[in-house]
Amino acid sequence: MFSVHMLRMLRVAGECPSFTYPSALRINAALNICRLTSQRSLMSAAFRRSCLKHKYKVQPCSPSVQCFSSKAHSEDGQLIYTGSLARAVRGVKLFSYSTSGFSLLIMPKILLETGLGVQSFAMQAIFCGVVGFFTLITPAILHYFTKGYVIRLYHDADRDTYTAVTYSVFLTEKRNRFHQRQVTIPAVSKMFTSFYADKMGLLVNPDLFLIPHDYNHLMGYDKPFTFEIDDKNTAEKS
Repeated sequence: MFSVHMLRMLRVAGECPSFTYPSALRINAALNICRLTSQRSLMSAAFRRSCLKHKYKVQPCSPSVQCFSSKAHSEDGQLIYTGSLARAVRGVKLFSYSTSGFSLLIMPKILLETGLGVQSFAMQAIFCGVVGFFTLITPAILHYFTKGYVIRLYHDADRDTYTAVTYSVFLTEKRNRFHQRQVTIPAVSKMFTSFYADKMGLLVNPDLFLIPHDYNHLMGYDKPFTFEIDDKNTAEKS
């Protein structure tokens, strides 16, 4: 803006008859100062950009730096499935275990306060049996229906083996390893069993697989379909 203003002054001064040589020198000196100041500001801005670029430069990945990817790997293979109800299953079983343990702890106090402790042994046995049955049956039923729920599933592509992580009766993680050829699909669909792996029923949700092809390969859907000879003979006889 200052340079434009000075050019306008020169144009007006050239048209004005009273314009003198000393005035032109002063204007020329002012233009040189303005040009020098502009060059210094540009050099300063370029220097600051160079410093910032060097400071925040993105370094490429090297062997000493871990680069994270969207697929998790472990000693069991590549993580291909994560159950969405893992925390819910663990929480429900933990709550059931805690309530059952609390019931067993207060059972002697109930016997003393109700007077059953001074009665016959048969009455005590019947009472303890009924209370113990309903106290222990709930955790047993929960474990029976949730023991096959897969919380994580890993696949080793080199050996074509799978590692299914489930909860044990003590709420610890249990690893079940099996090969793909050991996977069998039940003839009749079951509510808590998606497939059998070496006679062990496992439950998975097909929608939770990171890649749909992993589920197809697990279930054997990517294999060519062939008719068995026994099935063909049975169909011809019928």
